[in-house]
Amino acid sequence: MARRKKKKVRVKENPFLKIKDSLYFHKSLYIIALVLAVVCLVLLAGFKYINDKYTVTNIYVSGSTHYTNDQIIDMVLQGRMSHNSLYLSYKYRDKSIEDIPFVEKIDVDIVSPDTIRINVYEKAVAGYMSYLGRYIYFDRNGIVVESSLERSDLVPEVMGLSFDYIIMHEKLPIDNEKVFEEILDITQLLSKYELKADRILFDSEYNVYLYFGNIEASLGTEAYIDEKIIQLQYILPKLEGKSGILEMKDFDEDTKNVTFEEKNQ
Repeated sequence: MARRKKKKVRVKENPFLKIKDSLYFHKSLYIIALVLAVVCLVLLAGFKYINDKYTVTNIYVSGSTHYTNDQIIDMVLQGRMSHNSLYLSYKYRDKSIEDIPFVEKIDVDIVSPDTIRINVYEKAVAGYMSYLGRYIYFDRNGIVVESSLERSDLVPEVMGLSFDYIIMHEKLPIDNEKVFEEILDITQLLSKYELKADRILFDSEYNVYLYFGNIEASLGTEAYIDEKIIQLQYILPKLEGKSGILEMKDFDEDTKNVTFEEKNQ
């Protein structure tokens, strides 16, 4: 017997169901788009709030003498988010800025959402000497704290001390190590009495000579060095515009002997 072929029955689609599914699909897309839009608006609002509330408008700098406040601020506020105190709080948490000439470290305190304080801790420099085209800065113990091409106006140049080599963060190889304390004492006294010496010279016997422009002040040994420098604050203004040698090596509390030998310029 021959097999009968089965007839395929075609089911007619309901157009109303198709429309319903299409509307449901598009409705889901609208809901997802709406949720994403709300999330974006919330994020934008949150970003604007943080940006407005935590924008740094007040900056205080303390402890800097080698650099201006603006220079220190430029060192700290680097990057697109650098004016946001939350970002700075995270960036400098338990971390400081180092490897800056004459500076031990810089740290940042967040005082309030719009205010920060930059604390600068400088290296204790007593003076500097010129060596092989560079300026070698040392502390009161004679330890080299900086080697730089930059000459500082804040501490005097020291001359007359000889050495054959230097090693960073180690003591300068000079026989009379006591001279470093004397240098710091002199620079502190000069600063106290608002006197600015161009340089300090030691001769072979460690007698001290201070230079103020065209005036050479011969102070002799460290004996009565405090009293000699106190006198300088009264004598130097009277010698303004002159050139010569101010002899103070015989000055003591009894004689107070001071002479000035003027030289023709």
